[in-house]
Amino acid sequence: MTIAFLFILLFALKLIGVPVAVSLGTSTVLTMIFFTDIDIATIPQLIFDGINKFSLMAIPMFILAGNLLSKGGSARRIIDFAKSMVGHLPGGLPMSAIFACIIFAAVSGSSPATVVAIGSIMFAAIKEAGYPKEYAVGGITTAGSLGILIPPSVVMIVYGVTAEVSIGKLFMAGVVPGLMLGGMMLVQTYVGAKKLGFKATKAEPFKVRVQKFAKAFWALLIVVVVIGGIYGGIFTPTEAAAASAVYALFISLFIYRDIKIRDLWDICLDSALTTAMIFFIIANAVVFAYLLTSEQIPQAIASMILDANIGMIGFLIFVNILLFIMGQFMEPSSVIMIMVPLLLPIATQLGVDPIHFGIILVVNMEIGMVTPPVGLNLFVASGLTNMNLKEVIMACLPWTLTLFFGLILVTYIPQISLWLPNIMYGH
Repeated sequence: MTIAFLFILLFALKLIGVPVAVSLGTSTVLTMIFFTDIDIATIPQLIFDGINKFSLMAIPMFILAGNLLSKGGSARRIIDFAKSMVGHLPGGLPMSAIFACIIFAAVSGSSPATVVAIGSIMFAAIKEAGYPKEYAVGGITTAGSLGILIPPSVVMIVYGVTAEVSIGKLFMAGVVPGLMLGGMMLVQTYVGAKKLGFKATKAEPFKVRVQKFAKAFWALLIVVVVIGGIYGGIFTPTEAAAASAVYALFISLFIYRDIKIRDLWDICLDSALTTAMIFFIIANAVVFAYLLTSEQIPQAIASMILDANIGMIGFLIFVNILLFIMGQFMEPSSVIMIMVPLLLPIATQLGVDPIHFGIILVVNMEIGMVTPPVGLNLFVASGLTNMNLKEVIMACLPWTLTLFFGLILVTYIPQISLWLPNIMYGH
């Protein structure tokens, strides 16, 4: 009865449009009052203990670094570099946009920021070059979702804290799947452009490529600062986040000079608002997870699934279907905070590596960002292009199917995710 009341109330509140954090908190507190002996006076202490974690400090820092680079001219320089590398191929312009999304995702760590930064420049350019508008919108909107898979990723930090696994390992685990999905989308775009009759053009000279790389160098270097610093043992993921924010501030103010001192207030305010939203979700999800644990709900669900004897493959199919549905209605951090306490114990009992399981969750959340009704990237693209939501959804569909195929590969070939972290950190 307890679990039924909790989840029915949670989804009822979501259906009537109550924000996810408020839905989580309200359903949890009311369940505590009516169905348990838990003293609600302990909730403030639970929240404090839940968010008083060193790893969570990485979130505001990565958000700030991403905003600093998004507001400046880093995106333009990355796009110019991407054009010089693949712009001469059939479908070169939309491929350049997708390639730029892959790079900028690694720089910003945010899917919506990637869509805005690359899309605001490339949507019109691709359309003017004679490509169908769907080509521009679909490719960029879907490739932008790689922002939560290619490190640094705020969603991975949330999973790492919730699942109590190494964030450094998670970051490494996201590299190969992220590059694989990006590569699949590039191939898809190339083949599609050839079918549409687009021809290859003359490639830019090597000297020009080097010049454009040099202009984008400082923006690209932030990836080396973060990943190289973590792998080299120079700093922890949290310290890497702080270093990335300081570095982004330095290059934006003094090297590229894209932003002025007066712009910093608005950038910091945007970053604070995004951080507050995520932390409010985490705070309520902490109490939600405590209720689940205290009532032994994860154990009950685990026993039910294990008794059904569906095996690892059946369980992973069930997980992907469940996460796909939830990703359509909720933002990634919320889904992870709700589902990890329920699903991870079962996954580990069935022999699924927690790092691999985290990547499965993140790829599902990627798909959720480009599927209706609440796919955030869809709304961002719709706003940028003045296309209605239905048009954006249909434009994204071919690339979304590619993400689905990538999800199947990531789910059932664990080494795609685990190869790199195993090499770097050992088994």
